[in-house]
Amino acid sequence: MLARVNAASAGRACALGLDLGTSSAKAVVIDTEGAVLSQASAGYAVTAARAGYAESEPGDWWQAVTASAREAVRAAGTQPASIGLSGQMHGLVLTTAGGEALRPALLWPDTRAAGALRAYRLLGPAALARLANPLAPGMAGPLLAWIAEHEPRTYSAARWALQPKDWLRARLTGEVLAEPSDASGTLLYDVPGDRWDTETVSALGLDSAMLAPLLPSSGAPAGFLTPAVAAELGLPAGIPVAAGAADTAAAVLGSGVVSGADIQLTVGTGAQVIRPAAAPVSRAGAGVNLYRSATPEGWYQMGATLSAGLSLNWVRETMNASWDELYASAGQPGQANDPIFVPHLSGERTPYADPALRGSWTALSLADDRTSLLRSALEGTAFAIRDALDALLAGERPPLLRLAGGGTLAAGWRQLLADVLGLPLHAVDVSAASGRGAALLGACAAGQLSFADIQGPLAPRARLVAEPDPAAAAFHAERHARFRRTVAALAHSNKGPA
Repeated sequence: MLARVNAASAGRACALGLDLGTSSAKAVVIDTEGAVLSQASAGYAVTAARAGYAESEPGDWWQAVTASAREAVRAAGTQPASIGLSGQMHGLVLTTAGGEALRPALLWPDTRAAGALRAYRLLGPAALARLANPLAPGMAGPLLAWIAEHEPRTYSAARWALQPKDWLRARLTGEVLAEPSDASGTLLYDVPGDRWDTETVSALGLDSAMLAPLLPSSGAPAGFLTPAVAAELGLPAGIPVAAGAADTAAAVLGSGVVSGADIQLTVGTGAQVIRPAAAPVSRAGAGVNLYRSATPEGWYQMGATLSAGLSLNWVRETMNASWDELYASAGQPGQANDPIFVPHLSGERTPYADPALRGSWTALSLADDRTSLLRSALEGTAFAIRDALDALLAGERPPLLRLAGGGTLAAGWRQLLADVLGLPLHAVDVSAASGRGAALLGACAAGQLSFADIQGPLAPRARLVAEPDPAAAAFHAERHARFRRTVAALAHSNKGPA
């Protein structure tokens, strides 16, 4: 029988958070005061065999997890007493009964399952109300329907249809399980009822037996680190592993968002604007998502854009620019006749919920140079975030916006965001919100911390980093109106003649 390590044992007063992101795995070690002791990351490829595809090899995930965990623990100088998880949302990992992946994982930017949304639109109002979310092709439900139609042998061979971090947990513990914060983002979940929506799964012609048993919450104990995996990671066997959470839910927890008055922007591969919700009130018609939080109770509303780091990285690579060069362009003065960049390279979610949207540079002239193109890419990405924020707020204007995530560290980029969004930005004093949130969940599962601790004295502080300049805000407001007209024209042209 597996030996279980006492979480209170001497020398182990810390927790390890493993964050399985879209393009990299991050490991964060915290102490029982919530302070980050160390962090490390390792990357992997996102591949696209065809336009609209987005896949990763789970084997590459595991190599990155192993490398980052070993480095973070070495740098911390102490062994963790618990492990918590967070991971990219919505994707699909099909596995055998033992958790071995049968094919590359399908990821949230993938749009191949757009046709599968037709079956969703035929569901009755009651079913759509239970799903409580806009329909998006990169969620697990449509992706699983696509596999059933186009790869029937793989579908038949699969025992489990898992979220990425649930696959990782199965690798760590040998236990195949799910939890609400990730499950609620699959379009297979009854969000108000807080359960798998087996009726809708059956109506879509899918097998609900492929959905893993649900744990009650993200901080629930989910198993123990197996000896074989512990040896790979250089960790003690038998330490408890938490259920973990979707990366956005983990970031909310890790950055100390506790009330509906807190609006937070996180920028990474995608961008999300979120606020906690005390009740499961759906605003799917406005393109706003509703998911379970990482806390034992509660939900959060989210406006999500695909077009953040994903599109900026495309611009950077296409123009052979460094990240420093891209961000430096934000500090250069813009002109009213600068080109407009639409970053919807793989469709868009909030507020459009349209996988067919595409990007563009428009109003180009001979006067435009490399800097103006780079600057317009940042501005267009900020405009996409503004659209998601406006949908989330529905006319409200909060006094400030909290800022988290590694994609908002450059000062010029922060100032551009403040000017476009028209709000002061207060950066959360934590550099790895999702990883820290994952580690906090591990500490909760091991009894090291409570949710009252996390949301009270251990919540990180936020400091003012950018205020909107009135003249710049007015300048960008006019260009944002041009951006919206350009998006509408592109959407019309993509639909073709009536």
